[in-house]
Amino acid sequence: MSNRKTMRPVAILAGSRTPFTKSFTNYSRTSNRELMTATVRDLVDKTQLRGALLGDVSLGAVMKNASDWNLARETVLGAGLDPHTPGYDVQRACGTGLETVAQIALKIASGQIESGIGGGTDTNSDIAGVLPHEFSWIMMEAQKEKTLGGRLKKFAELKLQYLKPRFPNVQEPRTGKSMGDHTEMMVKDWMITREAQDELAYHSHQNAAKAYAEGFYKDLVFDFKGLKQDIFVRPDTTLEKLAKLKPAFDFNGTGTLTAGNSTPLTDGASAVLLGSEEFAKEKNLPVLAYFVDADYAAVDFVKGEGLLMAPTRAVANLLRRNNLTLQDFDFYEIHEAFAGQVLCTLKAWEDEEYCRTQLGWSKALGSIDRSKMNVKGGSLALGHPFAATGGRIVASLAKMLAQKGSGRGLISICTAGGMGVAAIIER
Repeated sequence: MSNRKTMRPVAILAGSRTPFTKSFTNYSRTSNRELMTATVRDLVDKTQLRGALLGDVSLGAVMKNASDWNLARETVLGAGLDPHTPGYDVQRACGTGLETVAQIALKIASGQIESGIGGGTDTNSDIAGVLPHEFSWIMMEAQKEKTLGGRLKKFAELKLQYLKPRFPNVQEPRTGKSMGDHTEMMVKDWMITREAQDELAYHSHQNAAKAYAEGFYKDLVFDFKGLKQDIFVRPDTTLEKLAKLKPAFDFNGTGTLTAGNSTPLTDGASAVLLGSEEFAKEKNLPVLAYFVDADYAAVDFVKGEGLLMAPTRAVANLLRRNNLTLQDFDFYEIHEAFAGQVLCTLKAWEDEEYCRTQLGWSKALGSIDRSKMNVKGGSLALGHPFAATGGRIVASLAKMLAQKGSGRGLISICTAGGMGVAAIIER
């Protein structure tokens, strides 16, 4: 969206999400399709768009079952929209939700469509185990055999390990390390202390608890499966309680990542409605904010770059393209996959050598005003259903800007595979 002269403004009109909950609890036996359909249906109903024909719907999930191969289209058909509304699936790890919103925004900005929905869902409570490839290969080859003897000979190739289901894991295929392992490496490289991580987590919970007490999430989070709000928010947590938690990844005496300063496995879904100004006027929907630009980046983590440092690059690209500085924002929504990731990102932006050699800037991007960061709570307090985090952030940030009446917000999300997605929202 860099060519503003030929692009239309993209209005953010509404957002909805389920309460986020701990995996394997409240949403057990609840599928991604059920979570996503309920969320889009709530968004459709609150904006009085039942039966409406939208330009496109972009949705995604990271931990997706094979049966959900057409998740977005099935969601459209179950959510009350005109069945002529198309839908398609997207997956960019933890950046999926923001990616879907950015793609819909691009389509609206270019004039291809007038309206659309972006969003995502994830549940670890409905992961399907799959049998190894060898089982499928042998069974298909057996079917081709023309005789009983030939089929039995093929069946004899089956081994016990071929009958054991495999489940998705959270390790990086190229390193064999988990995201937590990689973040432990990052915080050691950037000399981030355990105390700093716990302090960031503490403030995330305090901000989230205050936002709920003030009713900020009342029209963003709908009642689902007996829940009315995210279950992770701990208004009574203290730095002393966080300090007592044991390391969760590095058990060699130097680990600083714990269950308190890392995001929990989370189930939930979110969705955002976007449209042209003409669509908003036609449907009598107030504009919360405008989606301005987005950027995507990656790092070579296999060769030693920090796995979750790609957002530093994506944000630098956005600033350069939009002629902005890091300080030109009223709100910063930096996804808290781990407190350590956020702190490494902030420290990298303050480091002149990193900004010069890695980001192509002549000087450090500088510091941000931490009082403007994740002011309604971040992923550490609210939870992180991988593909749902982007939609959560976009809807919340748009509402914050609407309440303020003007301003600019920056979104930064790290993802598995060494990627990052960033966006700018304005009012």
